[in-house]
Amino acid sequence: MIITYLHETFVVCVLGEGPFPAVLDLGTFMSEKRACLLANKGFLVLTIAVFSDRQNMKEIHLDPFKEAVDFLRHHPKAGSKGVGIISRSKGTDIALSLAAFVPGVEALVWINGTSASVGTPLYYKKQQILSPLMFDFSKVIATKSGANLIKYATEDPLEEKNKGSLVPIERAKSQFLFVAAEDDLNWDSKAYMDEMVERLKRHGKENFETVFYPGAGHLLEPPYGPFCSSALHGMLSFSVVWGGEPRAHAAAEIHLWKKIQEFFRTHLSCDAAQAKANL
Repeated sequence: MIITYLHETFVVCVLGEGPFPAVLDLGTFMSEKRACLLANKGFLVLTIAVFSDRQNMKEIHLDPFKEAVDFLRHHPKAGSKGVGIISRSKGTDIALSLAAFVPGVEALVWINGTSASVGTPLYYKKQQILSPLMFDFSKVIATKSGANLIKYATEDPLEEKNKGSLVPIERAKSQFLFVAAEDDLNWDSKAYMDEMVERLKRHGKENFETVFYPGAGHLLEPPYGPFCSSALHGMLSFSVVWGGEPRAHAAAEIHLWKKIQEFFRTHLSCDAAQAKANL
């Protein structure tokens, strides 16, 4: 495995001649775990954080993420026509925006996310393209553990005042895999998924599939890691509960990990004889 660091991002390339399916891994904050594991399965992966600076959360510009897509598309080991994107939580609205506004996104995995630009306005080419969907902190519920339940604190993106925050995914040409967990206590990912599916159907689109995991929580990760029921929230700076029943959550992670790979291999086609990790 080759790891090349580029400022706040790094590329993970599997050894071999290639070509390999190219995937952009969008995390809310920097983490290399999922990217490395995908690279080990024969993907060319670039991981980039939505927030590279925890103090700079007032606005987000889509342009650097477009550069990441373009970088992958033109990488000499990239064999897929376009790139795939995998994202969870805050990363999902950036991923959806890339699919809607930037060419070259062929397949997108959306995990426990939203359908709107949460918490920050989104800019592209020096113009605001999405307004922020804000939080109502009066709806945060303290739990006995000391962590907070924030599921109901995000405002409704379908309210008239918030419709400018909705990502216009009906413009996207990519294939979508929407993944929602029943016990996601960060926000109502199932409701967001249902809204997007209904919107795509209303526009005559069939470029999506959905997966719903009963008993799983917000932090769906690659399998066989420790179960995390609560933690410090990176954007809100206080502890929150993530939800999930350990056994059901673990089973969901095992199933989802296989599903993600199948989805990308289906929609990011390469020469199967060459797109295999040489590890």
